[in-house]
Amino acid sequence: MTSRYQICCVTQSDRLNHHERIRTIGGINADGSRWTISHRDAIEGIEAGQWSFFIAHAGRQSEIVVAVSKYGPKYLKAAEDKLHPASLLGLPDCV
Repeated sequence: MTSRYQICCVTQSDRLNHHERIRTIGGINADGSRWTISHRDAIEGIEAGQWSFFIAHAGRQSEIVVAVSKYGPKYLKAAEDKLHPASLLGLPDCV
C-alpha cells in the first residue's frame, strides 16, 4: 500500500536547470515531527509505489509526479505545472 505525504517545504539548489532545482522535500508527520528526504529518494519511492506526495495550494491538493527532462534526468513537479516545478519551488525552505 502506498503511503501518502504532504510536502510543506523544499531545499533548493543554485542550479538553473529544472531537473536540478530541488535537493530535498519535507513535511510534517502526524506526531508533529518533521521529515525530509532527498529528491532522488522521493523519485525512487514514487516509482516503486512506496510513496505518493501532494502539496496543498489555494485550498486544493496537487499531486506530485515524476517528470523527465529533455536531457534525460527525472525530477519532481506538480501535475499541473508545465515544465518547471514552479509549485514546489514556491514552497518555503526546509529548516
